[in-house]
Amino acid sequence: MSRTASAAVTAPADAAEPVPYTVASPRLTRLTRRLEQAGTSQHSALTAEFWTRVEREGTPLIEPLDDDPGHRAVTFLWRGHRATRQVLLLANGLTDPDDLAGSLLTPLPGTEIWYLTRRLRADHRGSYRLVADISPGPLPGAEEPLRARLRGLAAHAAPDPHNRMPLPGRGRSAGSSLFELPLSPPQPWREPRPDAPRGTVEQHRSPGAALGDQHVTWVYRPPAGTAAGPLDVLVLPDGELWFGALGLAPTLDALLAERRIPPLLVLAPDTSGPAAWWHMHDTHEGYADFLADELLPWAATRWPVTADPRRTVVAGQSLGGTAAVHTCLRRPERFGSALAQSPAPRPAAVRPPGTRPPGARPPAARPRRDRLPGTPGAAHGEPSWPPQWFAPPHGDGVRIHLDVARQDGTRVPGPALHDLLDRCGHTVTWQEFNGGPDYACWRGGLADGLISLLGS
Repeated sequence: MSRTASAAVTAPADAAEPVPYTVASPRLTRLTRRLEQAGTSQHSALTAEFWTRVEREGTPLIEPLDDDPGHRAVTFLWRGHRATRQVLLLANGLTDPDDLAGSLLTPLPGTEIWYLTRRLRADHRGSYRLVADISPGPLPGAEEPLRARLRGLAAHAAPDPHNRMPLPGRGRSAGSSLFELPLSPPQPWREPRPDAPRGTVEQHRSPGAALGDQHVTWVYRPPAGTAAGPLDVLVLPDGELWFGALGLAPTLDALLAERRIPPLLVLAPDTSGPAAWWHMHDTHEGYADFLADELLPWAATRWPVTADPRRTVVAGQSLGGTAAVHTCLRRPERFGSALAQSPAPRPAAVRPPGTRPPGARPPAARPRRDRLPGTPGAAHGEPSWPPQWFAPPHGDGVRIHLDVARQDGTRVPGPALHDLLDRCGHTVTWQEFNGGPDYACWRGGLADGLISLLGS
Protein backbone atom coordinates (compact mmCIF):
# COMPACT_ATOMS: atom_id res chain seq x y z
CA MET A 1 0.00 0.00 0.00
CA SER A 2 1.62 3.24 -1.11
CA ARG A 3 0.31 6.75 -0.57
CA THR A 4 1.92 10.15 -0.95
CA ALA A 5 0.99 13.54 0.43
CA SER A 6 -0.11 14.73 -2.99
CA ALA A 7 -2.03 11.62 -3.99
CA ALA A 8 -5.13 12.12 -6.12
CA VAL A 9 -8.45 12.05 -4.32
CA THR A 10 -11.04 9.47 -5.34
CA ALA A 11 -14.58 10.61 -4.59
CA PRO A 12 -16.84 8.17 -2.73
CA ALA A 13 -19.53 6.31 -4.63
CA ASP A 14 -22.34 7.97 -2.66
CA ALA A 15 -21.71 11.71 -2.91
CA ALA A 16 -24.90 12.55 -1.03
CA GLU A 17 -23.72 10.76 2.11
CA PRO A 18 -19.91 10.47 1.88
CA VAL A 19 -17.83 8.18 4.04
CA PRO A 20 -14.46 9.21 5.49
CA TYR A 21 -11.78 8.78 2.87
CA THR A 22 -8.17 9.73 2.35
CA VAL A 23 -7.37 13.16 0.92
CA ALA A 24 -4.23 15.22 0.55
CA SER A 25 -3.24 17.55 3.37
CA PRO A 26 -2.63 21.05 1.95
CA ARG A 27 0.22 21.64 4.39
CA LEU A 28 1.94 18.34 3.63
CA THR A 29 1.47 18.92 -0.07
CA ARG A 30 3.28 22.26 0.22
CA LEU A 31 6.02 20.68 2.34
CA THR A 32 6.46 17.90 -0.22
CA ARG A 33 6.95 20.46 -3.00
CA ARG A 34 9.47 22.42 -0.92
CA LEU A 35 11.41 19.24 -0.18
CA GLU A 36 11.46 18.33 -3.88
CA GLN A 37 12.79 21.79 -4.79
CA ALA A 38 15.33 22.04 -1.97
CA GLY A 39 18.67 20.36 -1.70
CA THR A 40 19.18 17.38 0.57
CA SER A 41 21.04 19.58 3.05
CA GLN A 42 17.88 21.65 3.59
CA HIS A 43 15.57 18.74 4.37
CA SER A 44 16.40 18.69 8.08
CA ALA A 45 15.69 22.42 8.43
CA LEU A 46 12.37 22.14 6.58
CA THR A 47 11.14 19.21 8.66
CA ALA A 48 12.33 20.88 11.87
CA GLU A 49 10.32 23.95 10.88
CA PHE A 50 7.29 21.71 10.26
CA TRP A 51 7.53 20.04 13.69
CA THR A 52 8.04 23.38 15.44
CA ARG A 53 4.71 24.55 14.06
CA VAL A 54 3.07 21.24 14.97
CA GLU A 55 4.32 21.58 18.55
CA ARG A 56 2.92 25.10 18.71
CA GLU A 57 -0.52 24.28 17.25
CA GLY A 58 -1.03 20.69 18.39
CA THR A 59 -2.42 17.72 16.49
CA PRO A 60 -4.18 16.53 14.46
CA LEU A 61 -3.80 19.09 11.70
CA ILE A 62 -7.22 20.48 10.77
CA GLU A 63 -7.25 22.29 7.43
CA PRO A 64 -9.99 23.74 5.22
CA LEU A 65 -10.58 22.34 1.76
CA ASP A 66 -10.94 25.05 -0.88
CA ASP A 67 -13.55 23.17 -2.90
CA ASP A 68 -15.48 21.72 0.05
CA PRO A 69 -16.34 24.15 2.89
CA GLY A 70 -18.48 21.56 4.69
CA HIS A 71 -15.50 19.28 5.32
CA ARG A 72 -11.96 19.47 6.62
CA ALA A 73 -8.73 17.63 5.93
CA VAL A 74 -7.75 16.05 9.25
CA THR A 75 -4.15 14.78 9.39
CA PHE A 76 -2.96 12.43 12.12
CA LEU A 77 0.81 12.64 12.59
CA TRP A 78 3.64 10.65 14.15
CA ARG A 79 7.28 11.62 14.47
CA GLY A 80 9.21 8.48 13.69
CA HIS A 81 12.87 7.49 13.64
CA ARG A 82 15.02 4.85 11.98
CA ALA A 83 13.49 2.02 13.97
CA THR A 84 9.88 2.93 13.08
CA ARG A 85 8.41 0.15 10.93
CA GLN A 86 4.77 1.19 10.78
CA VAL A 87 2.37 3.43 12.70
CA LEU A 88 -1.26 2.54 13.42
CA LEU A 89 -4.13 4.94 14.05
CA LEU A 90 -6.98 3.77 16.29
CA ALA A 91 -9.69 6.39 15.87
CA ASN A 92 -13.06 5.66 17.40
CA GLY A 93 -15.62 5.41 14.62
CA LEU A 94 -13.02 5.78 11.85
CA THR A 95 -10.75 2.76 12.29
CA ASP A 96 -12.26 -0.50 11.09
CA PRO A 97 -11.10 -3.26 13.47
CA ASP A 98 -11.56 -5.77 10.65
CA ASP A 99 -9.20 -3.77 8.43
CA LEU A 100 -6.53 -2.27 10.68
CA ALA A 101 -4.17 -2.01 7.72
CA GLY A 102 -6.48 0.65 6.32
CA SER A 103 -5.52 2.91 9.24
CA LEU A 104 -1.75 2.69 8.86
CA LEU A 105 0.08 5.97 8.51
CA THR A 106 2.35 6.60 5.52
CA PRO A 107 5.95 7.85 5.80
CA LEU A 108 6.80 11.03 3.92
CA PRO A 109 9.93 10.00 1.97
CA GLY A 110 13.18 11.42 3.28
CA THR A 111 11.65 12.64 6.57
CA GLU A 112 10.60 11.29 9.96
CA ILE A 113 7.00 12.39 9.25
CA TRP A 114 4.30 9.70 9.24
CA TYR A 115 0.80 10.81 8.34
CA LEU A 116 -2.76 9.80 7.48
CA THR A 117 -5.22 12.42 6.26
CA ARG A 118 -8.99 11.90 6.30
CA ARG A 119 -11.75 14.08 4.87
CA LEU A 120 -14.26 14.59 7.69
CA ARG A 121 -17.37 16.66 8.07
CA ALA A 122 -16.68 19.97 9.79
CA ASP A 123 -18.89 19.02 12.77
CA HIS A 124 -16.95 15.86 13.65
CA ARG A 125 -15.77 15.15 17.20
CA GLY A 126 -13.90 12.03 18.26
CA SER A 127 -11.06 10.38 20.13
CA TYR A 128 -8.07 8.39 18.96
CA ARG A 129 -4.79 6.71 19.92
CA LEU A 130 -1.59 5.93 18.06
CA VAL A 131 1.06 3.24 18.27
CA ALA A 132 4.35 2.73 16.42
CA ASP A 133 5.83 -0.65 15.52
CA ILE A 134 9.58 -0.61 16.25
CA SER A 135 10.03 -4.39 16.59
CA PRO A 136 13.03 -5.93 14.79
CA GLY A 137 12.80 -8.28 11.83
CA PRO A 138 10.90 -8.13 8.55
CA LEU A 139 7.20 -7.32 8.46
CA PRO A 140 4.86 -10.24 7.73
CA GLY A 141 4.27 -10.72 4.03
CA ALA A 142 0.99 -12.62 4.20
CA GLU A 143 -2.31 -10.89 4.94
CA GLU A 144 -3.31 -12.96 7.99
CA PRO A 145 0.06 -12.68 9.83
CA LEU A 146 -0.04 -8.91 9.23
CA ARG A 147 -3.55 -8.78 10.69
CA ALA A 148 -2.37 -10.66 13.77
CA ARG A 149 0.62 -8.34 14.15
CA LEU A 150 -1.57 -5.24 13.93
CA ARG A 151 -4.05 -6.65 16.45
CA GLY A 152 -1.18 -7.19 18.88
CA LEU A 153 0.14 -3.71 18.15
CA ALA A 154 -3.27 -2.14 18.84
CA ALA A 155 -3.16 -3.30 22.44
CA HIS A 156 -0.27 -0.88 23.07
CA ALA A 157 -1.86 2.24 21.58
CA ALA A 158 -1.56 5.43 23.61
CA PRO A 159 -2.58 9.10 23.39
CA ASP A 160 -0.99 11.26 20.71
CA PRO A 161 2.07 12.94 22.30
CA HIS A 162 1.50 16.10 20.22
CA ASN A 163 -2.21 16.45 21.06
CA ARG A 164 -3.17 19.00 23.73
CA MET A 165 -6.66 17.69 24.54
CA PRO A 166 -6.52 14.47 26.56
CA LEU A 167 -9.60 12.32 27.10
CA PRO A 168 -9.18 10.33 30.34
CA GLY A 169 -9.66 6.58 30.25
CA ARG A 170 -11.02 3.94 32.55
CA GLY A 171 -9.01 2.90 35.62
CA ARG A 172 -5.30 2.94 34.93
CA SER A 173 -5.77 3.34 31.20
CA ALA A 174 -3.67 6.05 29.58
CA GLY A 175 -6.82 7.36 27.92
CA SER A 176 -7.09 8.84 24.43
CA SER A 177 -6.64 12.11 22.57
CA LEU A 178 -9.58 14.31 21.64
CA PHE A 179 -10.13 16.27 18.45
CA GLU A 180 -13.00 18.62 17.65
CA LEU A 181 -13.65 20.17 14.27
CA PRO A 182 -14.81 23.80 14.09
CA LEU A 183 -18.53 23.09 13.67
CA SER A 184 -18.79 20.28 16.24
CA PRO A 185 -21.76 20.88 18.57
CA PRO A 186 -20.88 22.92 21.66
CA GLN A 187 -20.66 21.17 25.02
CA PRO A 188 -21.25 24.24 27.21
CA TRP A 189 -21.52 22.38 30.51
CA ARG A 190 -18.31 20.37 30.17
CA GLU A 191 -15.90 22.67 32.01
CA PRO A 192 -16.13 23.46 35.76
CA ARG A 193 -17.66 26.83 36.65
CA PRO A 194 -16.15 28.51 39.73
CA ASP A 195 -19.39 30.37 40.51
CA ALA A 196 -21.67 27.29 40.44
CA PRO A 197 -22.60 25.75 43.83
CA ARG A 198 -21.05 22.31 44.14
CA GLY A 199 -22.83 19.06 44.73
CA THR A 200 -21.44 16.18 46.77
CA VAL A 201 -20.00 12.94 45.36
CA GLU A 202 -19.78 9.93 47.67
CA GLN A 203 -19.09 6.21 47.36
CA HIS A 204 -21.39 3.71 49.11
CA ARG A 205 -21.70 -0.05 49.40
CA SER A 206 -25.07 -0.89 47.89
CA PRO A 207 -26.97 -4.20 47.90
CA GLY A 208 -26.91 -6.54 44.94
CA ALA A 209 -28.57 -9.80 45.93
CA ALA A 210 -30.19 -10.09 42.50
CA LEU A 211 -26.69 -10.29 41.06
CA GLY A 212 -25.09 -12.16 43.94
CA ASP A 213 -23.05 -9.52 45.77
CA GLN A 214 -22.76 -6.02 47.19
CA HIS A 215 -21.29 -3.32 45.01
CA VAL A 216 -19.86 0.17 45.06
CA THR A 217 -22.25 2.87 43.93
CA TRP A 218 -21.17 6.47 43.35
CA VAL A 219 -23.79 8.95 44.54
CA TYR A 220 -24.11 12.58 43.46
CA ARG A 221 -26.23 14.80 45.72
CA PRO A 222 -27.17 18.32 44.57
CA PRO A 223 -25.82 21.40 46.36
CA ALA A 224 -27.40 22.10 49.71
CA GLY A 225 -30.50 24.26 49.56
CA THR A 226 -31.32 23.58 45.90
CA ALA A 227 -34.09 21.02 46.48
CA ALA A 228 -37.52 21.98 47.84
CA GLY A 229 -39.08 18.54 47.40
CA PRO A 230 -38.29 14.98 46.35
CA LEU A 231 -35.23 14.59 44.14
CA ASP A 232 -35.41 13.31 40.58
CA VAL A 233 -33.21 10.26 40.04
CA LEU A 234 -30.67 9.33 37.37
CA VAL A 235 -29.19 5.83 37.32
CA LEU A 236 -25.95 5.82 35.34
CA PRO A 237 -23.54 2.85 35.01
CA ASP A 238 -19.75 3.20 35.06
CA GLY A 239 -19.69 5.39 38.16
CA GLU A 240 -15.92 5.31 38.59
CA LEU A 241 -15.48 6.60 35.04
CA TRP A 242 -18.17 9.29 35.05
CA PHE A 243 -17.33 10.66 38.50
CA GLY A 244 -13.64 9.86 38.32
CA ALA A 245 -11.80 10.42 35.06
CA LEU A 246 -14.62 12.20 33.20
CA GLY A 247 -15.57 14.52 36.05
CA LEU A 248 -19.34 14.58 35.58
CA ALA A 249 -20.07 16.44 38.83
CA PRO A 250 -19.17 19.95 37.48
CA THR A 251 -21.48 19.33 34.51
CA LEU A 252 -24.36 18.53 36.85
CA ASP A 253 -23.49 21.56 39.00
CA ALA A 254 -23.63 23.81 35.91
CA LEU A 255 -26.94 22.37 34.70
CA LEU A 256 -28.47 22.91 38.13
CA ALA A 257 -27.04 26.42 38.46
CA GLU A 258 -28.64 27.40 35.13
CA ARG A 259 -31.88 25.63 36.11
CA ARG A 260 -31.74 23.46 33.00
CA ILE A 261 -32.66 20.39 35.06
CA PRO A 262 -34.33 20.02 38.49
CA PRO A 263 -32.33 18.89 41.53
CA LEU A 264 -31.53 15.23 41.17
CA LEU A 265 -29.77 12.33 42.84
CA VAL A 266 -27.41 10.31 40.65
CA LEU A 267 -26.83 6.62 41.42
CA ALA A 268 -23.83 5.34 39.46
CA PRO A 269 -22.87 1.68 40.05
CA ASP A 270 -19.24 0.76 39.44
CA THR A 271 -18.31 -1.07 36.24
CA SER A 272 -16.90 -3.95 38.28
CA GLY A 273 -20.29 -4.44 39.93
CA PRO A 274 -23.81 -4.74 38.51
CA ALA A 275 -23.06 -2.45 35.60
CA ALA A 276 -20.92 -5.26 34.20
CA TRP A 277 -23.95 -7.56 34.00
CA TRP A 278 -24.82 -6.59 30.44
CA HIS A 279 -21.19 -7.12 29.40
CA MET A 280 -21.41 -10.80 30.36
CA HIS A 281 -24.99 -11.81 29.56
CA ASP A 282 -27.23 -11.74 26.52
CA THR A 283 -30.17 -10.78 28.74
CA HIS A 284 -30.64 -7.61 30.80
CA GLU A 285 -33.39 -8.93 33.11
CA GLY A 286 -31.10 -9.39 36.12
CA TYR A 287 -29.67 -5.91 35.79
CA ALA A 288 -33.12 -4.34 35.38
CA ASP A 289 -34.46 -6.13 38.47
CA PHE A 290 -31.41 -5.14 40.50
CA LEU A 291 -31.97 -1.47 39.69
CA ALA A 292 -35.74 -1.54 40.31
CA ASP A 293 -35.93 -3.85 43.34
CA GLU A 294 -32.68 -3.16 45.17
CA LEU A 295 -30.86 0.01 44.14
CA LEU A 296 -33.87 2.36 44.09
CA PRO A 297 -35.35 1.09 47.41
CA TRP A 298 -31.89 1.32 48.99
CA ALA A 299 -31.59 4.95 47.88
CA ALA A 300 -35.12 5.77 49.09
CA THR A 301 -34.18 4.83 52.67
CA ARG A 302 -31.31 7.35 52.64
CA TRP A 303 -32.40 10.34 50.53
CA PRO A 304 -35.70 12.07 49.68
CA VAL A 305 -36.11 10.69 46.16
CA THR A 306 -39.17 10.81 43.93
CA ALA A 307 -41.48 7.84 43.54
CA ASP A 308 -42.66 9.14 40.16
CA PRO A 309 -41.30 6.85 37.43
CA ARG A 310 -41.49 9.69 34.90
CA ARG A 311 -38.88 11.56 36.96
CA THR A 312 -36.65 8.48 37.29
CA VAL A 313 -34.18 8.06 34.42
CA VAL A 314 -31.96 5.10 33.62
CA ALA A 315 -29.08 5.84 31.25
CA GLY A 316 -26.25 3.99 29.54
CA GLN A 317 -23.84 3.93 26.64
CA SER A 318 -23.32 1.25 23.95
CA LEU A 319 -24.39 -2.03 25.61
CA GLY A 320 -25.36 0.06 28.61
CA GLY A 321 -27.67 2.04 26.34
CA THR A 322 -29.34 -1.20 25.31
CA ALA A 323 -29.66 -2.16 28.99
CA ALA A 324 -31.18 1.25 29.78
CA VAL A 325 -33.96 0.88 27.20
CA HIS A 326 -34.55 -2.72 28.24
CA THR A 327 -34.78 -1.71 31.91
CA CYS A 328 -37.28 1.03 31.11
CA LEU A 329 -39.48 -1.29 29.05
CA ARG A 330 -39.25 -4.17 31.52
CA ARG A 331 -39.88 -2.13 34.67
CA PRO A 332 -41.88 0.96 33.60
CA GLU A 333 -43.50 1.19 37.03
CA ARG A 334 -40.08 2.20 38.43
CA PHE A 335 -38.30 3.72 35.43
CA GLY A 336 -40.40 5.91 33.17
CA SER A 337 -37.51 7.43 31.21
CA ALA A 338 -34.40 6.07 29.46
CA LEU A 339 -31.39 7.89 28.02
CA ALA A 340 -29.72 5.52 25.54
CA GLN A 341 -26.47 6.68 23.96
CA SER A 342 -25.36 4.66 20.93
CA PRO A 343 -27.34 1.59 22.04
CA ALA A 344 -25.63 -1.53 20.70
CA PRO A 345 -27.94 -4.15 19.14
CA ARG A 346 -26.36 -7.09 20.95
CA PRO A 347 -23.31 -8.00 23.03
CA ALA A 348 -20.25 -8.49 20.86
CA ALA A 349 -16.63 -9.47 21.23
CA VAL A 350 -14.30 -6.91 22.79
CA ARG A 351 -12.58 -4.80 20.14
CA PRO A 352 -9.08 -3.30 20.28
CA PRO A 353 -9.05 -0.10 22.39
CA GLY A 354 -10.02 3.00 20.43
CA THR A 355 -11.63 1.15 17.52
CA ARG A 356 -15.27 0.74 16.55
CA PRO A 357 -17.35 -0.27 19.60
CA PRO A 358 -19.70 -3.26 19.63
CA GLY A 359 -22.68 -2.81 17.38
CA ALA A 360 -21.21 -0.12 15.12
CA ARG A 361 -20.53 -0.71 11.44
CA PRO A 362 -17.24 -0.13 9.65
CA PRO A 363 -16.85 3.30 8.03
CA ALA A 364 -17.62 2.14 4.47
CA ALA A 365 -21.02 0.67 5.37
CA ARG A 366 -24.22 2.52 4.48
CA PRO A 367 -27.12 0.78 6.24
CA ARG A 368 -30.59 1.62 4.95
CA ARG A 369 -32.47 4.07 7.11
CA ASP A 370 -35.88 2.46 6.51
CA ARG A 371 -35.05 -0.90 8.02
CA LEU A 372 -33.71 -1.78 11.46
CA PRO A 373 -31.37 -4.80 11.78
CA GLY A 374 -33.12 -7.61 13.57
CA THR A 375 -36.61 -6.65 12.41
CA PRO A 376 -38.51 -8.43 9.61
CA GLY A 377 -36.64 -8.08 6.35
CA ALA A 378 -33.19 -7.62 7.88
CA ALA A 379 -30.38 -9.66 6.42
CA HIS A 380 -29.53 -12.96 8.09
CA GLY A 381 -26.78 -12.63 10.68
CA GLU A 382 -27.24 -8.90 11.34
CA PRO A 383 -27.49 -7.69 14.94
CA SER A 384 -30.89 -7.97 16.55
CA TRP A 385 -32.78 -6.07 19.26
CA PRO A 386 -34.83 -7.83 21.96
CA PRO A 387 -38.30 -8.52 20.49
CA GLN A 388 -40.02 -7.27 23.66
CA TRP A 389 -38.74 -3.78 22.80
CA PHE A 390 -41.50 -3.56 20.21
CA ALA A 391 -44.41 -4.92 22.23
CA PRO A 392 -47.31 -2.50 22.88
CA PRO A 393 -46.76 -0.74 26.23
CA HIS A 394 -49.02 -0.88 29.23
CA GLY A 395 -50.57 2.52 29.90
CA ASP A 396 -49.06 5.59 28.31
CA GLY A 397 -45.67 4.08 27.56
CA VAL A 398 -42.29 5.43 28.58
CA ARG A 399 -40.04 8.28 27.43
CA ILE A 400 -36.85 7.35 25.61
CA HIS A 401 -34.14 9.73 24.43
CA LEU A 402 -31.78 8.28 21.82
CA ASP A 403 -28.34 9.84 21.36
CA VAL A 404 -26.79 8.18 18.32
CA ALA A 405 -23.59 8.56 16.36
CA ARG A 406 -23.25 9.35 12.72
CA GLN A 407 -19.67 8.57 11.68
CA ASP A 408 -19.78 10.64 8.52
CA GLY A 409 -21.29 8.17 6.02
CA THR A 410 -22.08 5.53 8.65
CA ARG A 411 -25.39 5.65 10.48
CA VAL A 412 -26.19 3.67 13.58
CA PRO A 413 -29.91 2.93 13.06
CA GLY A 414 -31.21 5.69 15.33
CA PRO A 415 -33.99 6.93 13.03
CA ALA A 416 -35.35 3.42 12.47
CA LEU A 417 -35.20 2.55 16.17
CA HIS A 418 -36.90 5.87 16.95
CA ASP A 419 -39.70 5.13 14.49
CA LEU A 420 -40.31 1.62 15.80
CA LEU A 421 -40.44 2.65 19.46
CA ASP A 422 -42.67 5.58 18.54
CA ARG A 423 -45.10 3.32 16.67
CA CYS A 424 -45.30 1.13 19.76
CA GLY A 425 -46.69 4.03 21.76
CA HIS A 426 -43.62 5.36 23.54
CA THR A 427 -42.54 9.00 23.60
CA VAL A 428 -39.19 9.06 21.80
CA THR A 429 -36.78 11.90 21.13
CA TRP A 430 -33.71 11.46 19.01
CA GLN A 431 -30.44 13.36 18.66
CA GLU A 432 -27.67 12.60 16.17
CA PHE A 433 -24.05 13.63 16.48
CA ASN A 434 -21.23 13.29 13.98
CA GLY A 435 -18.34 11.34 15.45
CA GLY A 436 -17.34 8.10 17.06
CA PRO A 437 -19.60 6.47 19.64
CA ASP A 438 -17.36 7.36 22.56
CA TYR A 439 -17.19 9.48 25.67
CA ALA A 440 -15.84 12.44 23.69
CA CYS A 441 -19.38 12.83 22.35
CA TRP A 442 -21.39 11.07 25.05
CA ARG A 443 -20.39 13.46 27.85
CA GLY A 444 -22.01 16.33 25.95
CA GLY A 445 -24.95 14.21 24.84
CA LEU A 446 -25.63 13.12 28.41
CA ALA A 447 -26.31 16.72 29.43
CA ASP A 448 -28.54 17.28 26.38
CA GLY A 449 -30.46 14.08 27.12
CA LEU A 450 -31.09 15.06 30.74
CA ILE A 451 -32.43 18.42 29.59
CA SER A 452 -34.69 16.66 27.09
CA LEU A 453 -36.09 14.21 29.66
CA LEU A 454 -36.13 16.28 32.88
CA GLY A 455 -35.88 19.92 31.85
CA SER A 456 -38.94 22.04 32.37
